[in-house]
Amino acid sequence: MKYVIGWKRKRHGTMAEYEEGQRRALALLRQWKRPEAVTIHQWVVRAGGDGGYAVIETEELAAVHEATRVFSGLNFSIEPVLDIDVALAAAGQALEWRDSVV
Repeated sequence: MKYVIGWKRKRHGTMAEYEEGQRRALALLRQWKRPEAVTIHQWVVRAGGDGGYAVIETEELAAVHEATRVFSGLNFSIEPVLDIDVALAAAGQALEWRDSVV
């Protein structure tokens, strides 16, 4: 299954604490390894550097949970998504069924 993961940094504390949090996040990310069960299709950062998005694929949602828990200084949103061809096929089937009901 594919997911879009969004994240933003949690903002709290003083400017010095925020900057130290950025250093810690960078150190963690430099050492982090992608879980074997997860394929990363795209990983982008929003212009301005405050958050970003990743399109991933996995059959093990627990691997995503574990990977995101490492970065406690970030707020995550995780949404399941479909490729457009799969979504359109499902929508077409739903429309056909709906139209068949009198």
